[in-house]
Amino acid sequence: MVGAIAEELALAEAESLAQGGPARCFADLSWRTLDSWSRQRRVVAKAEHLPNGANPRFIVTSRPASAVDAHTLYEDVYCARGEVENRIKEQQLDLFADRTSAATMRAHQLRLWFASFAYVLLTALRRIGLRHTQFAAATCGTIRLKLLKIGAQVRISVRRIKVAMLAAPRRPPRSSLGARQAACPYQAEYHLAYLYLRRAAF
Repeated sequence: MVGAIAEELALAEAESLAQGGPARCFADLSWRTLDSWSRQRRVVAKAEHLPNGANPRFIVTSRPASAVDAHTLYEDVYCARGEVENRIKEQQLDLFADRTSAATMRAHQLRLWFASFAYVLLTALRRIGLRHTQFAAATCGTIRLKLLKIGAQVRISVRRIKVAMLAAPRRPPRSSLGARQAACPYQAEYHLAYLYLRRAAF
């Protein structure tokens, strides 16, 4: 099937070399297998060239070309579906939604609820509190590792709650500013998240 888009792959390669980055173009094909398909089907081909070589991809669809063109079908429908699958995988791997080591179905359901609640909270934090930061597109696992899974001391008084971050494992610099940066490497992100979340709450 790759031979059917040889011209598109050559165009993508030429464009990639001209602009110094990845390039892609799309093609519509009618294809039929020797024995596994009962009829011809529409195949949308992505002819892409990356810095390390060609990267062709094919999807089979029942949507007619008159309803949706190849570029829109691949970019807006197929890739969006893949992004949804990435989010499901993120909840399973980063928030342990796939753990089924309990003894009862109710316990498994409760674990899935907890993982789902955590995912909703972390995505809200990413969407509202971490926009315009380096974590705006970070996975839940990265947010957990960098921002939440940190040793701290919480002090609760009548009027306020104080959170004191622990020092970084490396020896902090001698200057007081450097020491503050070592104690909280993502101080700017925490401050922005606080401001954005406070604004959203009122």
